[in-house]
Amino acid sequence: MDYKEFTNAVQKQMNQRMEGGVQASLYTAVKNNGRERTGVLIETPGINISPTIYLEEYYESYLKGRSLGQIVDEIINFYNSIKQEESWDCERLRSYEGVKGRIVFKLVNTAKNRKFLNTVPHRSFLDLSIVFYVLLEATDDGTAALAVTNSHAEQWEVCAETLWADAVRNVRRLLPAEFVTMDHALKVMLRENRGSAGDGDPENLLLGNVRERDGMYILSNSLRSYGAACIAYPHILEMIGEILQRDYYVLPSSVHEVVIVPFSLSLDRGELDEMIREINVTQVAEEEVLSNHAYLYERRTGTLGSGNARQAGRAAG
Repeated sequence: MDYKEFTNAVQKQMNQRMEGGVQASLYTAVKNNGRERTGVLIETPGINISPTIYLEEYYESYLKGRSLGQIVDEIINFYNSIKQEESWDCERLRSYEGVKGRIVFKLVNTAKNRKFLNTVPHRSFLDLSIVFYVLLEATDDGTAALAVTNSHAEQWEVCAETLWADAVRNVRRLLPAEFVTMDHALKVMLRENRGSAGDGDPENLLLGNVRERDGMYILSNSLRSYGAACIAYPHILEMIGEILQRDYYVLPSSVHEVVIVPFSLSLDRGELDEMIREINVTQVAEEEVLSNHAYLYERRTGTLGSGNARQAGRAAG
């Protein structure tokens, strides 16, 4: 069964099994960097907020041997687990007061998302853009989010500056930054792949848990979802500079995380850029690419820049 046949089969089975007038339909959305994704749009009578569950990852599991019935079960269970949550209350989404405590932000590549940026409130950050979304729910099965569009901002009577002021407060609570050594991140990844339990709290160096030094570090958020946005959190870049006690490079691994490398005269900026471009082409999904070059944080000036031009990347709020 090819991907188109798979999506049609999922839609058909869901409509056969959903009750109470709930209907599933296929929906294609333009996501980050202009990539199109196909999902199941689930519409419930009396509720005008309709979640979309994307199917690419489910198709991969189907190709690995999971049955269509098991996959449909999982999709329906995920939908049922979130539809009762208070964050899905349609009335709360009508006013800004109902959502302001859940407004957060992520980073996208400006050049690759110009059409999308015309439809949403945003702020510039280097050659990237900060865009906003409502974090409706975060569970072990995934996250539910609502992108903040110009129409939402108009309805809520807010501007990008208001969204930014609330978002920088919310991320500290909802998506706190985590800064760990590369060695620690790899050990955690191996444990997760083996399905074994962790060994306590994450080695978050931002909390003062400075243990062994490393040549490379990972910066992301607690969900590992759009965690590259942590470079725009207030004071995070400064805190990392204090920990490392030197300037450092920020390598955009993906929209979900960045790699931090302490500055060294032996590191060539051009070689770092070439490495990033190669990794983006060979190892990162197109939708998850953030940037094709490295950034340098200078402790003396407290700025993040790229290329010969030093652009202010300070995220003070």
